[in-house]
Amino acid sequence: MISVAIVEDIDSIRIPIFEFLSDQEEFLCETASNSVEHFFENYNKEIAPDVILLDIGLPGLSGLSAIKLIKEKLPSAEIIMLTVHEESDKIFSALKAGASGYLIKSTSLLDIKSAIIEVSKGGAPMSPIIARKVINYFEDDKNKISEVNLSEREQTIVNYIVDGLNFKMIASSLNISNDTVKYHCKNIYKKLQINSKGELIAKSIRGEI
Repeated sequence: MISVAIVEDIDSIRIPIFEFLSDQEEFLCETASNSVEHFFENYNKEIAPDVILLDIGLPGLSGLSAIKLIKEKLPSAEIIMLTVHEESDKIFSALKAGASGYLIKSTSLLDIKSAIIEVSKGGAPMSPIIARKVINYFEDDKNKISEVNLSEREQTIVNYIVDGLNFKMIASSLNISNDTVKYHCKNIYKKLQINSKGELIAKSIRGEI
């Protein structure tokens, strides 16, 4: 049985979800709070929630600010954001902070049930419109990467730098001067919009070059 808690300040949303989940044989739903502060005071300490449905716009501590605190106090709890907010910054702030799913409030009760079961099995449930925003974000990021066109010589120098060679060693390997290596590096940094060797290595490790 999956223990579920709800943190939502709007009665007309919180109460129907609570009543529905409480009737499901797969769930134990005992806590429905209108704020994070109320949740911490009232959740069952004997049976901590496995899954928490968490709103963003709450009185007192916001849902986004609460994610880290909840994960510190209840590290095994999975958090699904249930919110009206569809902005990319809110989505990625929540996911980076530790949320495992993101649903908009128009999600049906049956789909909320499915999302809770999914997240309890290690999934990352998202409303279709949210999933599309995530996909678009990474597609845009991929396009930005593909726009970087390094010459064959520049790519060779990047590979040498990542392998740990200094400018003098690179110059010797390519039979060119140190100044020429520095000139190429200046162009590489400009194309990649970076300012240091550390950033260059990090981009290479992430597969962005």
